[in-house]
Amino acid sequence: MKTVRVVAAVIRNGGKIFAVQRGYGEYKDGWEFPGGKIEPGETPQEALAREIREELDTEIAVGELIDTVEYDYPGFHLSMDCFWCRVSSGRLTLLEAEDSRWLSREELYSVDWLPADLSLIGRILEQWEDFD
Repeated sequence: MKTVRVVAAVIRNGGKIFAVQRGYGEYKDGWEFPGGKIEPGETPQEALAREIREELDTEIAVGELIDTVEYDYPGFHLSMDCFWCRVSSGRLTLLEAEDSRWLSREELYSVDWLPADLSLIGRILEQWEDFD
């Protein structure tokens, strides 16, 4: 099975985290943490900063690794490095996503997460107290 290596940003601000709804592809309308594929020669952190610039027109500070999610979708294996992030400059502008929300701890399960992203919620909740 083909492995796809990606990165995801768990962007936090004021006790909330940022989620986006996919606007394209096989998993359109599913909710996820923004990010994308790691290009050859990039570190995961560099890839994440680039992807957020491309998808959200925003500069972020990439923080600690939360977890690496390993998930088998029907056609591929996903390996997703997930990092805590903060906006360092700019405003989050949706260039590819259909919708977005800032979610509080109580709202985390209020969206229809894609399976790999859903598997990260437990780790986020474990570290929630370290937020601000």
